[in-house]
Amino acid sequence: MSLNSEPRRRLRRQGPATLRGEHIPKTTTDQRLLDWRGPSDWVHTDPWRVLRIQAEFVEGFGLLAELGRAVSVFGSARTRPGTAEYDCAEQIGAGLASAGYAVITGGGPGIMEAANKGAAGAGGVSVGLGIELPLEQALNEYVEVGLEFRYFFVRKTVFVKYSQAFVVLPGGFGTLDELFEAVTLVQTGKITRFPIVLVGSEYWKGLRAWIVDTMLPAGKISPADPGLVQLADDPAEVVRIIVEAHSLDGATGASAT
Repeated sequence: MSLNSEPRRRLRRQGPATLRGEHIPKTTTDQRLLDWRGPSDWVHTDPWRVLRIQAEFVEGFGLLAELGRAVSVFGSARTRPGTAEYDCAEQIGAGLASAGYAVITGGGPGIMEAANKGAAGAGGVSVGLGIELPLEQALNEYVEVGLEFRYFFVRKTVFVKYSQAFVVLPGGFGTLDELFEAVTLVQTGKITRFPIVLVGSEYWKGLRAWIVDTMLPAGKISPADPGLVQLADDPAEVVRIIVEAHSLDGATGASAT
């Protein structure tokens, strides 16, 4: 195998470790944590995992402690460059950077890459928080501050702790997971001064209608809850919503308690 073909080999990052080929485990760290292994196996394995989990928190908190104001941008990894959604995410990243926000993404391709590209191109801080997956996705080339996590729940905590807003473009299950995590934290008062903006009214209109026409009449949410999420189509409008929300609330930069 030539040196030029080396980067195309399958690769996995596990914390500070890099693995290729037959050295890549068949399962991810999250799978080994969450899978059932018998009535007593956890006694011998799980207590030691606490140290690794603690180390990930320490690494994440240490890396981003001086980040300043930041917004996390979510959306599909399958979005291709040159599409309207990709261009929109790139413009949002640039607009947020110009407004003084660092831009945090999951560090992968698609919407994440576009937002990182926009932030980096506008001279802002471009952050990527990657995750160990069975099908590896390396951090995209526009990430300037990057960290790769083993555990989803540690990564999600870092997203929320160091963000002052979420911007959610069209995406799949992972995007929905991050969206509803944030909405739940705002609804329950765990985080404050935290605008959540859905980008793409056509894509999100079905979800919005279900929340308003099904969940609300059924009494599953409060009348004010649909207002926790705002819709926008224009990148400039997305940035304006976030900047005005923080200006009105006198945000100081801390998003979580």
